[in-house]
Amino acid sequence: MTAIGSPAETQVLDPSSTASFAQGELLTIGNPIQYDIAWRLQQRLHWDRVSGRRVDTLILLQHLPVYTVGRRTKPGHVRQDHSSSNVDVPIESVTRGGSVTYHGPGQLVAYPILALSRYAPGPKTYVRMLEEVLLMTLARSDVNGYRVTGAPGVWTGSSGGNAKIASIGTRVELGVTLHGLALNVDLDLSPFSRIVPCGLEGCRMTSIAEVTRAPVSLDLVGRHMAESFSSVFQLEWRRPYPGTGLPPWVELDPTIPSSGED
Repeated sequence: MTAIGSPAETQVLDPSSTASFAQGELLTIGNPIQYDIAWRLQQRLHWDRVSGRRVDTLILLQHLPVYTVGRRTKPGHVRQDHSSSNVDVPIESVTRGGSVTYHGPGQLVAYPILALSRYAPGPKTYVRMLEEVLLMTLARSDVNGYRVTGAPGVWTGSSGGNAKIASIGTRVELGVTLHGLALNVDLDLSPFSRIVPCGLEGCRMTSIAEVTRAPVSLDLVGRHMAESFSSVFQLEWRRPYPGTGLPPWVELDPTIPSSGED
């Protein structure tokens, strides 16, 4: 695997200067939530963005334990022993690109709902910008991250050698983004052993806590990510970090219109 540097097209501005930034909405959810609830939230916000009823939005949250299976997942990417009925981590088929990954408490997940053409000429540049957000966020925790050619996400060195610390899987529908990224902050990494993470044979996963050998505040890392995202995408958040929970319509109304195909 070959590490590569930061792309010239990614412009990172001074986070303290927001004079020319567009307005964006930052939605943070404190307690881990089920994947299907977060997916309904994404669908609703995506539909509102496509319809012009809301500004670009970044959701920051944690999931309850779940495996998500992307469009490029092959049968061998989910270990055979995980298919038995006594394993209680659910598997969700999702519309993003990429293969299978794990989400759980202690992992910071970000779902940007953005009108893509405002920020990038296409998905490849968008993924590079998300990687830049992750690199900046890790640097705030004194973790040196890097890219690997042909493997979207961010990697780092650890006591066990090179390992992946953050994953990216996205989708663009009607010009607006869905899904996003996941950064391992301080979580149980053992569920990754039941899958081939991101479809990469031999891929070892790590976390900020494992690399730094110290407890890590997910709230603090969330603040760093919100600031890094603001800098890379030139968005000024309407409300300060953090929020406290789900909008009432997500908790009460399960019939949120879908904005695209399954």
